[in-house]
Amino acid sequence: MDVAILLYEGLTALDAIGPYETLTLLPGARVKFVARERGAKRTDSGALALVADYSFAEVTSPDVIVVPGSSNSTRSAMEDAATIQWLRAAHETSRWTTSVCSGALVLAAAGLLKGLKATTHWAAMPFLAAFGAEAVQERVVRQGKIVTAAGVSAGLDMALYLAGEIAGAEAAQIIQLIMEYDPQPPFDAGSIGKASPSVVESARHEMARLSASGAKAS
Repeated sequence: MDVAILLYEGLTALDAIGPYETLTLLPGARVKFVARERGAKRTDSGALALVADYSFAEVTSPDVIVVPGSSNSTRSAMEDAATIQWLRAAHETSRWTTSVCSGALVLAAAGLLKGLKATTHWAAMPFLAAFGAEAVQERVVRQGKIVTAAGVSAGLDMALYLAGEIAGAEAAQIIQLIMEYDPQPPFDAGSIGKASPSVVESARHEMARLSASGAKAS
């Protein structure tokens, strides 16, 4: 089973690495980092790069597609014709097409979410409607073979859900235990519905700064 994780300049590292760590433990899975061109892709922090060992031309019919998001480069991925063309073509034969965080907007730009419910990072929710999708404030949303996850860390939950659908609940639980994924955060501020108004406001300002810095860099 081929799992293709899309890479592009400016992606958020955990959006890709969370599903990678989970799905690589599936029996028979071959996880491949795929991009328009082979080579290193710098993440949105600028401090880390992930390497695409495969180009779009080399992975045309993956069983599973994972599209990560970005704090400042989602629009670039949405507007890249080669990326959109590959997604549309690969989705036609995939068993599962998934996204993490604002990666849902890339799926939406490819026309894959029209008329469907989907989730994404809370800050990106308003943009889904522009592509004909119905934004849902949930951790993981499935619509047929399309599965979208909320922001960043939700990619782990999405990948475990996917593991359960592909290999069964026990196999997914084994993977969860191997990863020791037992979240017990020291603060209860992991969603916009739980964080205080001051924390939400500060988070919005920080995300706007990150987005602006990414735009200047590009």
